[in-house]
Amino acid sequence: MREIALREALREAMNEEMRRDDRVFLMGEEVAEYNGAYKVSQGMLAEFGEKRVIDTPIAELGFAGIAVGAAMNGLRPICEFMTFNFSLVAIDQVINSAAKINSMSNGQYTCPIVFRGPTGSAGQLAQQHSQNFENWYANTPGLKVIVPSTPADAKGLLKSAIRDENPVIFMESEQMYGFKGMVPSEEYLIPIGKAEVVVSGSDATLVSFGKMMLICHEAVVELAKEGISIDLIDLRTIRPIDYDTVIASVKKTNRLVIVEEAWPLASISSEISHIVQRRAFDFLDAPIHRITTQDTTLPYGAIFVETFLPNVKQIIEAVKSVLYRP
Repeated sequence: MREIALREALREAMNEEMRRDDRVFLMGEEVAEYNGAYKVSQGMLAEFGEKRVIDTPIAELGFAGIAVGAAMNGLRPICEFMTFNFSLVAIDQVINSAAKINSMSNGQYTCPIVFRGPTGSAGQLAQQHSQNFENWYANTPGLKVIVPSTPADAKGLLKSAIRDENPVIFMESEQMYGFKGMVPSEEYLIPIGKAEVVVSGSDATLVSFGKMMLICHEAVVELAKEGISIDLIDLRTIRPIDYDTVIASVKKTNRLVIVEEAWPLASISSEISHIVQRRAFDFLDAPIHRITTQDTTLPYGAIFVETFLPNVKQIIEAVKSVLYRP
């Protein structure tokens, strides 16, 4: 085990898979000469050359289409969006080509492609650069959607995503590229679609993913000081969602709080709430509580950023509310 940053874990995953399989290549804006906008692909051009680490024009729809065509013809592209806000320019290729080609061709074509890049707010970047579209992509049959919260998960899940025969949306929290964590030295894979119980407790279940896991950890520590024991679950994958792990936890704690960095309408927390009340209603001792971002676009001002995002205080209050504690 050694401690590395999230960007290094992602780079290791891509390097290892490109060395293992010469069909894998990386393309996107500034991934080669500039070493990546967030330095995730640093040094990769020098090792793999310009045919496998490819700088593209600022034309997401175009290079996403090229990546889809390459995947259909036997290659395994990693298509980087500088931010998933810009994936909206390419969403036709993601939704109408990558996600559907296997079904439309009656299985004659697969599309083993990874669309990856940063997601979510990153401070004062204003309305067009501070959005979460995980639930948008998770709504699409044919796609898998991954949002890791630790360097170890990022590496193991990205390697699994690159090897998967389906198109995978791999979303990295923009503020976490420098976040460090312990990563195994040996090669490993993490299965797609399996959540992790990162803290075991008995009083309430707390579910989240991505960088919201950081504030959930803070809340769990503060709640423990008051004698409140939390089962903390990191979904890791939000299509498919590991409902079984969540249900098992709710049956143990009888209370559920969900935290998500996204707008409230038609969110991942909405879906989890529905499934839990369908499958574990009789085990609930309190209504499900969810915390999302505010139902508005994110203005530039720092005070708005602080108000917009879920925070530790909200989580603590939500947990106490489902426990009926003041």
